[in-house]
Amino acid sequence: MPAKVVCISRALGAEGAEVGLIVADRLGYRLVDEEIVAEAAAKGQVDPDLVADAEQRRSLARRILDELLWTSGATVTPEFSPAEFSSEPHRELIIGAIRETAERGQAVIVAHAASHALAGRPGVLRVLVTASPEVRARRLAAIEGVDESRGLKLVRESDAARAAYFKEFYGLADELPTQYDLVVNTDALSPDEVAGLVVAAAGYGLESR
Repeated sequence: MPAKVVCISRALGAEGAEVGLIVADRLGYRLVDEEIVAEAAAKGQVDPDLVADAEQRRSLARRILDELLWTSGATVTPEFSPAEFSSEPHRELIIGAIRETAERGQAVIVAHAASHALAGRPGVLRVLVTASPEVRARRLAAIEGVDESRGLKLVRESDAARAAYFKEFYGLADELPTQYDLVVNTDALSPDEVAGLVVAAAGYGLESR
């Protein structure tokens, strides 16, 4: 049966956000990212920026992705601390919004660790888009106009923040390939090629290409 929801988790610099955009377009699904934060804030009647900070919005990695790929009203700064998103009410709001989004179906959810919030649910395809640290560092260096050593530092900071996020939000000591249905390395594959694999894995074949 075709997947009603596609969750795309991605390492910084792996081009997972680009993959999400293409997959959503090919499937005709909603692309959900900042919408999760807004919905969680509305349900809890709290400021969207506060809910965003309760997640990972203060991380350097998130700032870069927001500036490059999304239009967001959230105020972000480079500093990051797991304590900033450890509030139980905010965690419940985010996870609840993800699950309600999945109930409505026809969505590609990028980020927010939706793959873990929806683990075990039928009709959900969980995808991890990753790449080697060296390739990710080169991509970030080119985007930011810095040298590769700085790019590698950004990768390491992002990976550390990502690990802290998984631990605080979902109690995961490690992120494992077996926590996903499909793991794709973009060292040699383009976002378009990866999107084709995701669409096929979602049960829709390649006819939409």
